[in-house]
Amino acid sequence: MSEGRIVGIDYGTRRVGIAMSDPLGIFSQPVGTFDPDEAIRKLRAIGDGDGIRTIVIGWPLSEDGRETESTRRVDLYVRRIRNALGKVEVVRWDERYTSEEARDRLRGRGPVGLGRLDTAAAGIILQEFLDSRAGGAGNTTEVLR
Repeated sequence: MSEGRIVGIDYGTRRVGIAMSDPLGIFSQPVGTFDPDEAIRKLRAIGDGDGIRTIVIGWPLSEDGRETESTRRVDLYVRRIRNALGKVEVVRWDERYTSEEARDRLRGRGPVGLGRLDTAAAGIILQEFLDSRAGGAGNTTEVLR
């Protein structure tokens, strides 16, 4: 197994939710929600500390599976991540319905602020990816090297 954590990202122009795997790459753990610049700094800190072997970023496809203006914005953010971190594997992960699932999971656990929602969505994106590796099934992904 390669060194470093697997990091999940739910990108938004105002807020970026981040989650990361445990050392074995089995479970998703919340990190927090940051503005886009702070998120880059947080990713650098994770990279400097535990290392990052893979980033799984939510890919906001339309209802019918087409790329959108949002996917283009995510692609630009991936470029910023690469500029900041250097060579790192980036996986685009279909994030349709993750915000709704996050909202459902958080319901009944206190106020569902947008920050909590973004972090929970990042956790769902990451956990789906981790589960797909363990079971071999799952989301259609595209690995960007």
